[in-house]
Amino acid sequence: MQQHPRIIQGGMGVGVSGWRLARAVSSLGQLGVVAGTALDVVLARRLQDGDQGGHVRRALSSFPLPGAAVRILERYFVEGGKAPDQPYRAVPMHAKKSPRELLELCVAATFTEVFLAREGHAGLVGVNFLEKIQLPVLPSLYGAMLAGVDYVLMGAGIPLKVPLVLDLFVNHEAATYPLNVTGSQEGDDNLLRFDPRELWEGGAEPPPLKRPFFLPIISSYTLALTLVRKANGRVDGFIVEGPTAGGHNAPPRGRLQLTALGEPIYGERDAVDLAKIRELGLPFWLAGGHGTAEGLEEALAAGAAGIQVGTAFAFCEESGLDARYKDHILKMALAGTANVFTHPVASPTGFPFKVARMEGSLSEEEDYLLRMRICDLGYLREAYRRDDASIGYRCPSEPAATWAAKGGAADDVEGRRCLCNALLANIGHAQVRNVDLREKPLLTSGDDLTEIGRFLSPGASSYSASDVVSKLLGA
Repeated sequence: MQQHPRIIQGGMGVGVSGWRLARAVSSLGQLGVVAGTALDVVLARRLQDGDQGGHVRRALSSFPLPGAAVRILERYFVEGGKAPDQPYRAVPMHAKKSPRELLELCVAATFTEVFLAREGHAGLVGVNFLEKIQLPVLPSLYGAMLAGVDYVLMGAGIPLKVPLVLDLFVNHEAATYPLNVTGSQEGDDNLLRFDPRELWEGGAEPPPLKRPFFLPIISSYTLALTLVRKANGRVDGFIVEGPTAGGHNAPPRGRLQLTALGEPIYGERDAVDLAKIRELGLPFWLAGGHGTAEGLEEALAAGAAGIQVGTAFAFCEESGLDARYKDHILKMALAGTANVFTHPVASPTGFPFKVARMEGSLSEEEDYLLRMRICDLGYLREAYRRDDASIGYRCPSEPAATWAAKGGAADDVEGRRCLCNALLANIGHAQVRNVDLREKPLLTSGDDLTEIGRFLSPGASSYSASDVVSKLLGA
């Protein structure tokens, strides 16, 4: 019987759960997880910043598609790094049929992140995706599998069609994935397609691959049961996530009601019936509010295999979060001034999104209102059916007039933040709009942000992933 790790380090994107953090956690015998969101842009920007330490180029030297690696370096690598006031070169936005250069970049990016996370140890490594971000899912999964990923985690949706994709990619076979298209009609072709063998050049023979474990992230027994009964292949377990977890939260069940402060109200209907989850006979991990030694003990007593922890790892030394923001938030937490707000509409996905309040970030209304609305990365765009049956793309964080011209409801743009650009700014890759203007961050965190000071040793101003694991295991 498979022995799974007790601690899963949350897959926090974009790039917060980078390869350094995942490698550190995996080296400690737990499951380190890299965030799979927007890795193609992350890789392109790392190269344009000069690839300090040469880590990306080292990984690409082992990429089994050498022609693609050469093309990526020629397109994006800047020796010594671009000038600070120079914008990053744009990466094409994904579409139902993306260009080959983007598919190669996407495969190479997830390969690189997993490859670097697996270096130098024999531990297990996972990758985390959002089901809401569907357009790059097939090449991203394939790239992770090329690098030997051990676990695939996926939340923010119902990933019924992922298991068969994993089964097909083991043999480098073509796979499809259904694209959610607003307004679609019977007979429309809404399938994403990806054939791995089309990327192999010169008669090269693809290497043997293994099928990773698949762990959907769920917030209800009903969703877990649906996945067990209707998924098109094997589901290996679940991450059971509550509304106190950082990032995107599942909406409350029933009619949305808000507190006096404007946060969604969660009630008894949103509690997961763990007794029924146990009856499914699959391992599960509890996420959200369990990031303590006592939380781990409670999870094990409830029949869980362990816990998933995000917030504690997000602010440790190895996380990809910009050191300035880590230091600032940690000081706020120690001073008792840290604050997390569950924003009902900040995310273009429509899911509630946890926002850590920080001056100078898009959490502050004045900074949000000053930002020029633009959608030039497009990961959270909504696919919609045009009158001619073709597929268009729109995002409620783009200019209101553009959104309306594409048939979007006027009310949907109010309060929407551009998460794609903000999350890249979180990790030090903010796009430069002009000499005096660059994208601002928007930090996310779980509700237990105020407690992260417990991982500090006396007199220390920072803590490591090892400190987190040690405290969680009760050492």
